[in-house]
Amino acid sequence: MRVLLIIMLAGLIGTCSSPPPILEQVLETGLLRVVTRDSPTSYTVSPNGPSGPEYDLVQAFADELGVALVMESVDSVSEIMPKLISGDAHMAAAGLSITATRREYLNFGHPYKSVNVHLIYKLGTGKPRSVDDILSRSIEVVAGSSHVDLLASLKSAYPDLSWTENADVEFADLLTKVAMDEIDLTVADSPDFNIQRHFYPDLRIAMDLEIGDPIAWAFPKETADTLLARADQFIIDAERSGMLARVQDRYFGHTRKFDYVGTRSFIRHYESRLPRYRQMFEQAGRESRVDWRLLAAIGYQESHWRSHAVSPTGVRGIMMLTQDTADYLRIDDRLDPKSSIFGGARYFVRQTERVADTVDEPDRTWMALAAYNVGFNHVKDARMIVEWEGGNPDSWIDLRKALPLLAQRKWYSRVPYGYARGWEPALYVSNIRRYYNILKWLTANEEPPEIEGPVDEAEPLILTESDTPEETA
Repeated sequence: MRVLLIIMLAGLIGTCSSPPPILEQVLETGLLRVVTRDSPTSYTVSPNGPSGPEYDLVQAFADELGVALVMESVDSVSEIMPKLISGDAHMAAAGLSITATRREYLNFGHPYKSVNVHLIYKLGTGKPRSVDDILSRSIEVVAGSSHVDLLASLKSAYPDLSWTENADVEFADLLTKVAMDEIDLTVADSPDFNIQRHFYPDLRIAMDLEIGDPIAWAFPKETADTLLARADQFIIDAERSGMLARVQDRYFGHTRKFDYVGTRSFIRHYESRLPRYRQMFEQAGRESRVDWRLLAAIGYQESHWRSHAVSPTGVRGIMMLTQDTADYLRIDDRLDPKSSIFGGARYFVRQTERVADTVDEPDRTWMALAAYNVGFNHVKDARMIVEWEGGNPDSWIDLRKALPLLAQRKWYSRVPYGYARGWEPALYVSNIRRYYNILKWLTANEEPPEIEGPVDEAEPLILTESDTPEETA
């Protein structure tokens, strides 16, 4: 009986023992379960598969662990914490701010970026210049977000401050509501605002509510020490290797530069000019296997979608082809829009094929765009400079920094193809990325517009030097 009791007691103790560390569970099952949020700043799924800054980072982390990634996206920030506490997810990669409230229930890893928190209003509605100015205005924020905690901390000093919390929207939705005059104000982190202001150029920052808010991965409280430690080391290594910078540039590099007038003009020209040429871009995209919106973005950067555009240096047409390039592509009339668009598509594909096989997307596309603008040989020269400087010639970030050096005697005297206005392709690629991103947003859920009447080509057809910083193909 005594032996039997000992066996039974040992069994009870065994069943009451704590589960193995999460890292051990992950390695044993071969699965890393991660919860994220469906957002352009975190994670999205398209016909080409999943993407987003959080996805890129956590996929690399799973690869380092040698396990498969299982990514679950939720619609609301408020759904993330329950997923971690219940054990449905091992960690959260969702662009979460580190707040005192969240620390009561979660552990946070090493911050991998910081954001500024803005109070957003619409131009023309009166800029709030202090908290006193917003007490009578409607404010809506995402339920369960760090913005709720931020407003709550302000309420102690401003008892009349009030706001609405909405669990059924994303940050981008609230920025849209401000732009559409449905609410007066909202709170947004800088990455969300930087993206949405290209779609709604009347959005403005009233004031900064917080500067340098740290963002990190989150883990269940007191159960994720081993996994958290591995994640921290991964983030630190990714920062040192430049991986973090590459991921941020991939998704947010095009949002840094904002031109209020240019963005409004682009959206206006999307409605007035693009319809005449859209089917040509779409057909050229299908034949060349290039997203037609990228081709259209190139066309806008080149000519603002004006088929008879001519630069002072003689490049012509929607895609602004040189005479040599037109001869190479066997194009007789550069001002014929279809010939120009299809020729530009073929020339861009040719530049893509010339980029080294070691260059991955999307860097491959950005380098091909730079070659379309400044010439492939100058891109090769810039890659040489990157190598001399100890950088990675397959990285667009490193190449973008090297291209302007082609205008400095110290550098262009040492490379085979000499001087180039290297700052222009860097700006060229940045602009096209911005136009491409806006086009993807504008066309996400719409049918091609009907063509009614002549296209708007009222602006001068002869472009000035300031209109065409690019030499192009």
